[in-house]
Amino acid sequence: MRYLRMLTNSVIGGTLAATYLGILVLQLNPELPASPRAVAPLFLTLAGTYGVHLAVTYYALIVVWELFGEENLSPGWLSLRLLVWLSAASSGAAATLMWLNLRGFAVTLEPAAGRRMAAGAVAVSLCALIFLVIALVHYSFGRRGSRVSATLFALTAIASVALPLAARGPARPASNPYVPAPYAASPVIDPVALEAPQAPRVLLIMLDGASLDVIAPAAAEGHLPNFGRILDSGAVMHLASLRPTQPAPIWTAVATGKWPSKNGVRSAALYRVIRDAAPLSLLPDLCFAHALVRFGFLLEEPYSSGALRATPLWNILSHFGVSVGIVGWPLTHPTPPVRGYIVSDRFSRFSEPFEGAERVGIFPAEVMPAVRTAASQPEATSAGAADAAAVEPAPLPPLLPLQGAIDAALQADLATERISTLLIEGRGVQFSAVRYQSLDAAGHYLLRYARPRAFGDVSEDERRQYGLVLERHYGHIDQIIGRTLARLTPRDLLLVVSGFGMEPLTPGKRLLERTVGNARLSGTHEAAPDGFLLAFGAGIAAGRRPRASVVDVAPSILYFLGLPVGRDMDGYARTDLFTRAFTADRPIAFIPTYDR
Repeated sequence: MRYLRMLTNSVIGGTLAATYLGILVLQLNPELPASPRAVAPLFLTLAGTYGVHLAVTYYALIVVWELFGEENLSPGWLSLRLLVWLSAASSGAAATLMWLNLRGFAVTLEPAAGRRMAAGAVAVSLCALIFLVIALVHYSFGRRGSRVSATLFALTAIASVALPLAARGPARPASNPYVPAPYAASPVIDPVALEAPQAPRVLLIMLDGASLDVIAPAAAEGHLPNFGRILDSGAVMHLASLRPTQPAPIWTAVATGKWPSKNGVRSAALYRVIRDAAPLSLLPDLCFAHALVRFGFLLEEPYSSGALRATPLWNILSHFGVSVGIVGWPLTHPTPPVRGYIVSDRFSRFSEPFEGAERVGIFPAEVMPAVRTAASQPEATSAGAADAAAVEPAPLPPLLPLQGAIDAALQADLATERISTLLIEGRGVQFSAVRYQSLDAAGHYLLRYARPRAFGDVSEDERRQYGLVLERHYGHIDQIIGRTLARLTPRDLLLVVSGFGMEPLTPGKRLLERTVGNARLSGTHEAAPDGFLLAFGAGIAAGRRPRASVVDVAPSILYFLGLPVGRDMDGYARTDLFTRAFTADRPIAFIPTYDR
C-alpha cells in the first residue's frame, strides 16, 4: 500500500510540473486566450505526455530513495515530506526553463510579453526557493511545525501557478497582418520617390545550413574554387542567427529587416492541439517540445504569406519600380503581386495538374507553363548539368537510411536553378533571390564524416568512404555560384547568404536521438550557429568584416540600390561592405516605415 501512496504523490508532482510547462507555453504565446475552453486541450496534452513521464520519473526516484535510504518511507496519500521536494524540483526546473527561453527568444517576443514573462519567472523562482527552504526545514526538524509547513506549502504551490498567470495577463491579440498593396501604388512612400532608380542588378543566393567552418578549409585546399574566389576578393562576415533556428522565421527576418516580434513569424509553423483549437505560434525550447509534433500530439500548420506583419523586400522594391525574381523564399504562398515573378517555396514540380498558378505558388500565371517545363526537364538537358553531375554524391543506402531524402533535396536544388535561370535570363529582373536547401538536409546526416574530430567515433573506413561526401554537396552549390558569377556585369552585386550554420550534436542530444531511433543524425542548428554573408561585385571592399545579423541584409540591399531604409527596421545598412569611393557620395537615406 505504501508504494501506491508513493505513486499518488508522484502523480501530483508530475501534474504540477506539467502545469508549469503549460504556463510557459502561455507566456510564449500571449495571443492565446486563457479561457478554460482554449487551454484545457493544451493542459490535458501536456499532462498526458510530460506529466505521465515525470510522474514515472519521480516514482522511480522515490523507490530508489526507499531502497537505498537510511530509513523506510511510509508516506501518506498527500505527503508533505515528498511533495515539497518534488515541488521544489519542478518549480526550480520551470524557473530555469522560463529564464532560458526568455533569453533565447529575446528578439522573438514582443517587449511587453518579455517583461511579463520575466515577472512570471521571478515569481516561480521565489516560489522554488520557498519550497526548498520548507523541504530543508522539514527534513531537519522532522514533524515539528508540520502544520505550519503544510499551510505555507499550499500557499506557495497556489502562488507558483497564480502569479505567473497573473503576470501573463489576458490574451493580447497580435497586430493586424500586413496586407500588401498592388506594386503600382504605395500609401506610405512619397510620390516623388516613386521614380524607378537606374540600379544595377543584385543577385542573392540563399543557403540553408551552410557553414563557413566547412567552406573555408575546403576552399583553401582548392576544392571549392568559386567560394574561394569570393573569400579572396569579396567581403565576408558572419551573421548572427536567431531562435527558433528554422527557415521560416529566419528568412522572414532577412526579407523584412525586422525581428520576429515585429514581422509576426516566430516559428516554422502554427501548432494546434486539435484541429479547431486556438493555434500556438511558438513552442518552448530546451524541453523537447517539438517531440509533441513528431509523435502527433500537436498538429502542424504551415504559415502563409498572410501571416506577415511587415513589408517584405519584394514588395518594397516593387513599389519603387525595381523588378524582382524570387524562387523558394518562405512565406511567399499564396504569391503576392509584384513587379516581376515569384515561385513560392511550396511549389512542387511533382504536383498533379492544377487549375491556377495560385494553387502551386507561382506569380504571374503566364510563367506557369515555362516554370513547370523547366522544373520537370531531365537533368541531362539542363544548363550546367554536367558540372552538377560531377559533384553529385553517390548513394549511400547501407549507411544512411535517409539518403533518399538528401538526394531528393539535391534534385530539388537542380530544379530550382533551372527555374531561376529561365526566369532571370528571360525576364531581366534587377533583384533576384534563389534559395537552395540541400546543404541543410545533407549536413544533418553527413557532418560527422566531414568533421570526425568533433565526434570521435568515426572509423577510418567511414572517414575514407564518406568524409568528402558533404564537401561534394558544397561543390554542387559552388558550381551554381560559378555559373552566377559568369552572368555578373561590372555593375552587379552578388550576395551569398546563409541564414544559419550547422554544428555537431552535443553528446546528450546524440544519446537522445539514438533512443528515438535517429542514430545517424549528427548535425544541428538548434543553438542558432552563425550563418554568413559573402559579397562580391560592384563597390565591394575585400576582407573580413565584424559580425552582422540576419536583419542587416535587407537594409544593406536597399542601400546598395539607392533606396531608403525604414527607420523601424531592426537591421542596419552595412556600409562597411563597400569601398570608400562607393559610399562617399551615397549617404544612407531613411523613411519612417514601409508598413501601413
